[in-house]
Amino acid sequence: MQTAASNSASLPAAQQAASVRTPGPIRHYGRYLYLAINIAILVFLLAPIAIVVVFALNPTPFIQFPPVGVSLRWFEKFFASRDFMHALWFSLEVAVLTTLSATILGASAALALARGNLPGTRLIVATMLSPLMLPAILTGLALFQTYVLLDVGRPTWGLVAGHTLVTLPYVVRTTLAVLHNFDTRLEEAARNLGASPLRTFFEVTLPLIKPGVLAGAIFAFIVSFDQFPVSLFLVSPGNETLPVTLFNYLKFDLDGTIGAASVVSIVLAFVVVIGLDRTVGLRSYVKL
Repeated sequence: MQTAASNSASLPAAQQAASVRTPGPIRHYGRYLYLAINIAILVFLLAPIAIVVVFALNPTPFIQFPPVGVSLRWFEKFFASRDFMHALWFSLEVAVLTTLSATILGASAALALARGNLPGTRLIVATMLSPLMLPAILTGLALFQTYVLLDVGRPTWGLVAGHTLVTLPYVVRTTLAVLHNFDTRLEEAARNLGASPLRTFFEVTLPLIKPGVLAGAIFAFIVSFDQFPVSLFLVSPGNETLPVTLFNYLKFDLDGTIGAASVVSIVLAFVVVIGLDRTVGLRSYVKL
């Protein structure tokens, strides 16, 4: 009787021990599955970039796998082309101007929406973010018709204004995300210590919202530099951005120059991020 009772008493303990030990392998396999899924997603996202790089380095004027060799002839052709170089510098000029205007306007609008207690704030935010929900080609067409009605032609400032309209939501959204958890008591403390509103903004508010502003600026530069639908309607002959120039080039020829131009665009995006990291220090705002 005692043996049976002891066995029955020890059975739940054994089951509990088994239940404690079994989640270990399950958790172990779950972690491997999670890593495998993330690696598969990363490979899926980076595969097109790898194909473009192979196309740019392939000596043949068409995509060939496996590649027959490595050549820089398409990069030489790209940098030797006057049209491509003019388009590249013009795209950089427009992207820089767009980044400056979108960052200033977007950060100011986000501050006004977060602090101004404006009536209909949600409607205003939805309106400012609406370019993200509309196809960019419709935005470009609407801006083109507006410029025709105003009889202003297609000036460079009109192209910058169009790019600013498309990139403004990125700055507004990232800045609002930072302001959502902003401690206003820090500003109040600075004001109580005698700081002026302007000094409080530059020494307290701006350093704290810098991560959101910089993230929006990076998105604005990349989106503006690679913007095609809006640029297609707003560029003027002789002042075409790089995406439009590539589009026109594809009408008549298809070779590795397209891949070389794409690689240059990808490298420029990395250079912008790394340059901001070196000058401003993005790593201090990111926790990996």
